[in-house]
Amino acid sequence: MMDLRSFKYMLRGEDSVKRYLVKACWKNDVRFCIRCEARKVYRIRRDRYRCSRCGYEFSDFAGRWINKVKLPPREWLWLIKLFELEISARRASQQLGISYPTVHKAYHLIRRSIIAHSGNGDLLSDGEIEAKEPGFDGRSKAPRVENFKPGFPVFGILEREGSVKVEPLQDLSAEAVLNLAVKTARRGSIVYTDRWGRYDALMFCDYKHFADYGKRFSRGDVPMNGMEGFLSYAKERMNKFHGISKEKFPLYLKEMEFRYNHRRKPIFNTLVRYLCDLKAT
Repeated sequence: MMDLRSFKYMLRGEDSVKRYLVKACWKNDVRFCIRCEARKVYRIRRDRYRCSRCGYEFSDFAGRWINKVKLPPREWLWLIKLFELEISARRASQQLGISYPTVHKAYHLIRRSIIAHSGNGDLLSDGEIEAKEPGFDGRSKAPRVENFKPGFPVFGILEREGSVKVEPLQDLSAEAVLNLAVKTARRGSIVYTDRWGRYDALMFCDYKHFADYGKRFSRGDVPMNGMEGFLSYAKERMNKFHGISKEKFPLYLKEMEFRYNHRRKPIFNTLVRYLCDLKAT
């Protein structure tokens, strides 16, 4: 975490704030056309450039996540700092004197930039994921699983060596479940899951499968230091939001993954870099 003294020093003037953000946008201060990627560009105004190849005009922040919400650079940095400190959008709005819809949109954009850098951003960038089960005729239909609601997002949570990976499952077939487990467990390993019936396929593939992990772990029968740590970590923080919609839940869950994996590292500079990256079209 950037200490407050360094943060305050960086905010000493608008020019220094803008230089900091521009440096995050352009590696080694080398500009290129954001449309055709040609490196031969020239300045036409203070912060606008034109490509010599295709003639496209652009600014330092054009095409980047941070340009999707029109805020002065200083206010953007304050919002990133408050997001890092897990200050709610409503409190940030009150502290900075910025309208709540604007702060909420900026926070949403930060979460989308996190997802875009997570490795499965194409599925989750808009918070839209729907789990489906393939039918016998090759077409998709709602899964026939007890207590399962069609269209509800399903995730696999994988933990190794203190890091967590949250993966969306759009295919609820037994094969998809097996592929998720094979990534993390050697054959012959003991695999604990909830009571979802499709996990029973694991017992036919050289895994020792035990369902209903909740009772086992609550009794202390089985230690679960990694994922239990993440689930507790995420639950504690998500409870502060007083309810999250199904559509936005993937964004918040991936935020928790990001925070958990960086829990011993500062995230301010990483968030700035994410927001200053070019947004995929």
